Amino acid sequence: QVQLVESGGGLVQPGGSLRLSCAASVSTYAMGWFRQAPGKQRELVATVRISGTTNYGDSVKGRFTISRDNAKNTAYLQMNSLKPEDTAIYYCASRQGWGPLRGPADFGSWGQGTQVTVSS
Repeated sequence: QVQLVESGGGLVQPGGSLRLSCAASVSTYAMGWFRQAPGKQRELVATVRISGTTNYGDSVKGRFTISRDNAKNTAYLQMNSLKPEDTAIYYCASRQGWGPLRGPADFGSWGQGTQVTVSS
């Protein structure tokens, strides 16, 4: 089981920025960020493969950027132009082997989550 440790959440005003980090205990094939707001399903935010190939959910395209540092086994999520509807618990996830990255079921390990609140 891969251990994932997230950091960087907090309270930010609309239009502001935050950067989330996720450190994995070992090298992983893919890492991703998901989010879950109260009463809603867990939603894919962004994924990144070890090759650097990225994918984004429609609601964050153009505002969020996912990246990874393979030497540090760490993924990052830069969130810009934040909106109140981005408020959620953000979870880091990882997948060890090659495969699709369509949703939560495609990832085997999860972090504990970090709260992001966008409010004035």
